[in-house]
Amino acid sequence: MLVFKRLAAVAVVIGALIAGGETALAAFGQSVPWQLGLQDSATPIMDEITSFHNFLLYIISLISIFVLILLIIVIMRFNARANPTPSRVTHNTVLEVAWTVIPVVILIVILLQSFPLLFHQLNTPPADITVKATGKQWYWSYAYPDNGKFEFDSLMLQEKDRKADQPRLLAVDNEMVVPVNKIVRVQTIGAEVIHSFAIPSFGIRIDAIPGRLNETWFKANREGVYYGQCSELCGKDHAFMPIAIKVVSEQAFKDWVEAANKRPDWKSAGAVPALPTAVADANQSTAR
Repeated sequence: MLVFKRLAAVAVVIGALIAGGETALAAFGQSVPWQLGLQDSATPIMDEITSFHNFLLYIISLISIFVLILLIIVIMRFNARANPTPSRVTHNTVLEVAWTVIPVVILIVILLQSFPLLFHQLNTPPADITVKATGKQWYWSYAYPDNGKFEFDSLMLQEKDRKADQPRLLAVDNEMVVPVNKIVRVQTIGAEVIHSFAIPSFGIRIDAIPGRLNETWFKANREGVYYGQCSELCGKDHAFMPIAIKVVSEQAFKDWVEAANKRPDWKSAGAVPALPTAVADANQSTAR
């Protein structure tokens, strides 16, 4: 039994390291090589998702350890050499009730943790800003109906245009810009085929379906640049339509919107006005 106790202790330590090491090995706004766990959270919803994920990890680890111990006991005590005359007992009322009731209790505990999270994800609070994201083949278009109804396309940067501090296959020419600590409603729709709008650090993922307007929401609590990708197989360039959201101060966002509404040639130029240089540099530093 000493061996079993030591194995259980080692398994618990490994599980704790996995759960506790997620934050240290995760990245801010994007994934990194050899990442373990979820990306750093930047929204209250993602905080809840991370907490629920860690909670499930402990439950799964304990179940795995318990099953492993049972298997070792069976192997050691009930093999033909150690137990040449096996028992012929076929029913045990207490055992059968236990292995029915205990899983039900575990599922109820998980249910009580998951339902509030689902409610918070699906119940969109009154929004400060609405952004409409349209998935196209193969890029995204963003419209700001609450801020002048301008719209622009966001395409992945080609390798020759990418700067050294911009992530490969994730950086875009025009990021979605939103203010920090504001509730942003994101409406999604597909232009031709089904896409999926997903930002791991925000804890959001929702399909963009032609002819149907879906919506989700987030409230970013840190400035910086956050990356995601289309998460629905949508065609040959599915892997090349990233999502980039730049979170800035409220004043910087107002200045950006004002400049966008004053620029009559933004559509033909293919880009909305850039953020002020100082703000953009600060956000890039934060993202690093």
